[in-house]
Amino acid sequence: MDEYSQRLFDALSGAVDSWLRRSFDRVVHDQEFASRVDEVRRDSMIGDAAGDALDRLRRLFDTDVLEQRHNPLQILRSATEPVTAELRSLGARPIERDEFQQRSFPDDDFGLCPAAWIDIDESLAEVGLEWGAWKAAAVISRRRDL
Repeated sequence: MDEYSQRLFDALSGAVDSWLRRSFDRVVHDQEFASRVDEVRRDSMIGDAAGDALDRLRRLFDTDVLEQRHNPLQILRSATEPVTAELRSLGARPIERDEFQQRSFPDDDFGLCPAAWIDIDESLAEVGLEWGAWKAAAVISRRRDL
């Protein structure tokens, strides 16, 4: 794994679980149904979703940049699927979303999908942009050399 990917992976390793937990808990709090939440089940679901996302991110970052078919934010968006499913099973009501959110993330009933790094954690903004700039430069350089 290159140094930029490693820095982003390290930052994500410390942020994904807490972001998913905050996302779940925000909907539960806003819709006032904490009494319906089985905390053991929630913790297990979030741990599994975070672990799966980090495994997929590691595989992505270990893949040559010219072979990568996804980006990290796509993987993180998919990590919200189990959270969304659990919220639905608890009877959470979909929130109002703007046209961009509806078009970009049609199955994201609760506004959990991140559009940018800062939607996950402020600490990811700089390292995420650095990784994106590095990847773009690496792809351009490698394609030029082909």
